[in-house]
Amino acid sequence: MRHPPTPSILSSESLPRTWLMTDARNDQCLESVIFRLPAGSGIIFRHYHLGNNARRERFMTIRRLARKKRHLLLLADRAGRARRWGADGIHGRQWLSARNSDLIQSAPVHNRQEITDAKRNQADLFFLSPVFPTRSHPAAAGLPNVQTRKLAALCNGPVILLGGMSAARFRHMRHVGAHGWAAIDSLMR
Repeated sequence: MRHPPTPSILSSESLPRTWLMTDARNDQCLESVIFRLPAGSGIIFRHYHLGNNARRERFMTIRRLARKKRHLLLLADRAGRARRWGADGIHGRQWLSARNSDLIQSAPVHNRQEITDAKRNQADLFFLSPVFPTRSHPAAAGLPNVQTRKLAALCNGPVILLGGMSAARFRHMRHVGAHGWAAIDSLMR
């Protein structure tokens, strides 16, 4: 059963603070990782490594488990597909054409220009990265704390820190004004 997002989800304390990013690295243990997440966490379903049919089938499996745990589930894809598949929103830069949409729009942002673009397109959530060096982007240096704080302050919605993040690192980064954190590797342990 799909639960359409409402503005209260985005502005209240009920917005997830912990987010799981899916990909090929965590596919084999994804069900157990999702089961261990705190109830009401967020999941960004990417799984770009799968063909469309296999990706949809995998999404449906994850969606059933996410609903049982009351997790918010966003699809890294276009809005039409997200609606057809029953996602709560979309993640990426495939901007929603009309902001009266029932879908949450999250945006990956790495710099001032991407934040400006996301704000202009009325993103609901900002995934700011890379906060620390990460396996996903080994050549990218992490953002200095001062820069992380400045970029987070430019966002006009909740900021989720991504890139080498863990619960312990998020506790130490609370001073930057972020709402939550997202990870792949640290949530697999």
